[in-house]
Amino acid sequence: MITFIGDYPCKVDSKGRILLPAAFKKQMGERVIDRFVVKKAIFEKSLWLYPYEEWERQISILRSKINPYNRAHAEFLREFFKGTAEITLDNNNRLLIPKRLLEWASIHTDVVLVGQDDKIVIWDKQSYDKQTLSDEDFAALAEKILGGNDNTVK
Repeated sequence: MITFIGDYPCKVDSKGRILLPAAFKKQMGERVIDRFVVKKAIFEKSLWLYPYEEWERQISILRSKINPYNRAHAEFLREFFKGTAEITLDNNNRLLIPKRLLEWASIHTDVVLVGQDDKIVIWDKQSYDKQTLSDEDFAALAEKILGGNDNTVK
């Protein structure tokens, strides 16, 4: 499994292509990947970019939790796959992002590609800059999520 880290400002050209930062290619190691899946993010107006192997792992997790004969699950599946496309890295290390997805995420020219563990999140730069938590809010969130119910001395 690949872990992506770092955030890199990039440009989208007039055809919707984004240059994959060299740092992300390096993080892929010897098995450079040229096949990806891009989809709408669930919680905000950004795009999630998965190496194909990781996408297959995510789908495996999804299948273990979903019953396609349950109406709510079927609706979830429809929405989950609605904003999804398979894309490939071209010979110039560019990814062609479908226009419909760029428009949905309000992505124009300036973007930030953010490594977020198993995926790369593609943000419009202005939207990304607005997503900052204060240091105190981030610390409180970290404590809430990672602090547990431990009653040891603080």
